[in-house]
Amino acid sequence: MPSLSYLCRVMMVFLLGAVFAALTLLAPAAAFAPFGGSASTHDSITRKALLQKVQEMCQPAAEGDSQDFGQTEPSPEELVQACLGDDVKGDVSGAKFFMALREISVQNGLVDLDFLRSAPHHFHSEAFLEGRGLIMEGMMAIKANIQKENFKAARETLGRILHTLQDFYSHSNWVELGYKEPYISLIRPDLPLENLADVSTATCRDCVSGQCPNQILPNILRDKILTSGYMGIYSSAKPRGKCSHGGGSDYTSTRAPRGGINKDERNPHNAAFHDIAVNLATAASLQLLEDIRSAAGDQDFLRMMGIARSSVVAFVIDTTGSMSDDIEEARSVVYEIIDSKNGTQDEPSEYILVPFNDPDFGPLIRTTDPNKMKSEISKLKAHDGGDVPEMCLSGLQLALTGAPSSSYIYVFTDAIAKDIALKDTITALIRSTKSTVSFFMTTAYGRRRRSVTAASFEDYKDLAVASGGQAIQVSKAELPKATDVILDTSTSALVTVLHKAWKGDTAETFPFMLDESLKAVTIYITGTSITFTLTNPAGVSQNYDEAKGKLGVIQTVGNLNRIRLNPDKQSGTWQIRIGSAHPYTLKVTGQSTITFIYDFVEKFGGPHSGYAVLSGRPQAGQPATLMLSVLGRKGPSSVTVKDIGLLIVSSRDEVTNGSMTDLGKGDILVTVDKVPEGEFVVVLRGLDKLSNSEFQRQSTTQMSVSKLHIQALVSSSVEPGKTLMVPFQVMTQGGGGSYTINARNDKGFPMTFPDSLVLVTEQYGNATLTITPPASTESGTDVTLTIDAKSSSGADSNYVILRLSVVTKITDFVQPQCEVVNVFADDCPEDQSQCGHFQWELSANLTDGNGTGIERISLRQGAGILSHSSLTAPNIEAHYNASCCSQIVEFVAVDKVGNVGKCYHSIKRSDASPAGTLSPPLWLCLLVSIFVARP
Repeated sequence: MPSLSYLCRVMMVFLLGAVFAALTLLAPAAAFAPFGGSASTHDSITRKALLQKVQEMCQPAAEGDSQDFGQTEPSPEELVQACLGDDVKGDVSGAKFFMALREISVQNGLVDLDFLRSAPHHFHSEAFLEGRGLIMEGMMAIKANIQKENFKAARETLGRILHTLQDFYSHSNWVELGYKEPYISLIRPDLPLENLADVSTATCRDCVSGQCPNQILPNILRDKILTSGYMGIYSSAKPRGKCSHGGGSDYTSTRAPRGGINKDERNPHNAAFHDIAVNLATAASLQLLEDIRSAAGDQDFLRMMGIARSSVVAFVIDTTGSMSDDIEEARSVVYEIIDSKNGTQDEPSEYILVPFNDPDFGPLIRTTDPNKMKSEISKLKAHDGGDVPEMCLSGLQLALTGAPSSSYIYVFTDAIAKDIALKDTITALIRSTKSTVSFFMTTAYGRRRRSVTAASFEDYKDLAVASGGQAIQVSKAELPKATDVILDTSTSALVTVLHKAWKGDTAETFPFMLDESLKAVTIYITGTSITFTLTNPAGVSQNYDEAKGKLGVIQTVGNLNRIRLNPDKQSGTWQIRIGSAHPYTLKVTGQSTITFIYDFVEKFGGPHSGYAVLSGRPQAGQPATLMLSVLGRKGPSSVTVKDIGLLIVSSRDEVTNGSMTDLGKGDILVTVDKVPEGEFVVVLRGLDKLSNSEFQRQSTTQMSVSKLHIQALVSSSVEPGKTLMVPFQVMTQGGGGSYTINARNDKGFPMTFPDSLVLVTEQYGNATLTITPPASTESGTDVTLTIDAKSSSGADSNYVILRLSVVTKITDFVQPQCEVVNVFADDCPEDQSQCGHFQWELSANLTDGNGTGIERISLRQGAGILSHSSLTAPNIEAHYNASCCSQIVEFVAVDKVGNVGKCYHSIKRSDASPAGTLSPPLWLCLLVSIFVARP
């Protein structure tokens, strides 16, 4: 008679097979293309898995808040609100979640560009061990990055390894072998890869048409031998008798056995296999995400996904001797933000603090705990530094590389920057991160100064304008009146309606459109000797000298004019007429969940064409392409986009509009044929369907074109103490000659690189940079590397920004083990209506074998209480107690390098099996398999 465990396995396989068969019937028809548009692209598979995992995590909170996702896929905006729960009231933007989804999907697609010829990255040419090695290296890097709160690096690596994992199901014969569930060994290095074809084993029969339903040889199918197609981009060579990948880009497909076994596209001859491959790729992606979620914990996993109440607030503070008053004001602002916004939708999701002096700067202190932020900023004391000015830009660099994209960074100083050589690097980081930087510059009378070439307050103005921030110059006594700007921008849904940098000279009128969704509308004018008149759509006006008027409240301090419109502001086209003989900036902001995110991209070709995000500036003389996502109050379907274009910040309202291609789900591809000269921003106009009012939104970060182009790639993580080589290329469309090369990293790690390259027009010059993290570098450290090139005249420059992870080599792949010792559930009644009066208990022992030791044990399912003995003990005793109404328990054990083990137990009773069968009830199967070793 078959054993009980065997019967359980048979039953579970049957049930899983039925589930996947049902999914197959619903599978869409499309291709494993890298990005955008179709229903079964790498992009859509990745997006579906990410949304499903987040929805699964947030469903309990949504149900508790009486939210119902229904049968349709919730929008990212709805998911964010559900994840944050009912405790957070008001508007919460889904922009950061959108950005996280975009980052992961774009990195997924880039594998087809950056690693086109790498067999392991695509599981081509039977490179199974190497492909799994890439996945495992990536998973370890992601877990280490998350532990160090380097979420951007984690997202980028996640996108790349998801591509490799998904390709396995399209490029191997796993589907043809009849498997209906993912190959768990690909994300479990402690499990073997079995039945791999060796190089001498023939695997395919010839297919003259190239469209055979199944080319796999009968003996390969019978013996369940795993193979994958060989891919030749430039050569037709492959071992005798081997399968080809197939398709017009694969030269091996013309050599017998001809044809190909890839399931990238859904065609009549492979439709069923393609559909199953799509479903398995999605299910495998979910397994990998579940493993990372278990290792990271729910809170940090959601932070990696950009799900948070509000933006990150970062402070970069000068601590030299004259800064006592400024430090006290910064401390007061932080306290006010924490105390006034605690528990609201505007509570910052993270706080960052970077002190700087001379010659020291840093360290970067980050925390999600408001009380810790209070404690850290209370420790700051003003003390004398060395020569002044200070290392202001070095501290700002730390903040820009350490904070998430689109953060708000506030710099407090009373001196110009000593490290002005970093200005180009700071500008590049601002453009890359799209973070907004504002400077609060106070005057320190009698302070020692020395001449610093080209350094002045104008440099701070340049950086502020480039980021869409403010450069506020006030006396120390006036500083408390100016910091309301920080409170204004500490919101979850801040949007920019208009931003202008104007040269002055003559009076100018600026129109801007306010829609019904906008709240807390604020206008900032930064400059000297400013006069203005504000007029609403009904023709009602208010002058600059009316502190409290019919339209709003005006506050003037230093070089800042702040106008807060009344809450009953009128929707429609407003105007502000400004007069000044000096340069000034104008910015109009408000709170709204109607917004957009964007990236400049360039198209790449190959077997799977797609779009790569530009790290530097777009190329001059060519059309600019943007990938843009629009967010509405109820998802992208609640808005209509009318036009998108580029606007020179220092010009009037001449917008260079682009042609739009709707990719679905709020994604739009925009092509601007004629890119304007000078610094420009992105402008979007549309219609909010919920209020039937037109809206206007503008990006904050300025961009410009360049005739230089830089390409570089970080192909892997690096171990502490080891040297990583980073090849890069530079090309100019301008005049040839010598170009200066500079490179910096935010950790100060030793680097070598050429200080110049001699370029020939439209030919790439090749070079290599090396970087060596010290042996003492902590695993999970994220390094931001900036490489920039500049013409000898300084008239043209460009940059590329790279991220690399320092990860200690992992040798422990053993999952924590769980053994259930006792279960006391006899008192639980069969009548569930009486369950609340009874309790059940479970005891278990957890060990990590010869691994690194268990670091964390947490409850995943169950409404009871989980306790455990000391984690330092070799054998950890866990105890669980719950009401009989809560009949399932699952808890997770994570070791110190991120290996995950799960304990699962159910006391649910089911009906007995029909007479005459040997199938055990499902609950008994679950008892047989107490420890579930799945990610």
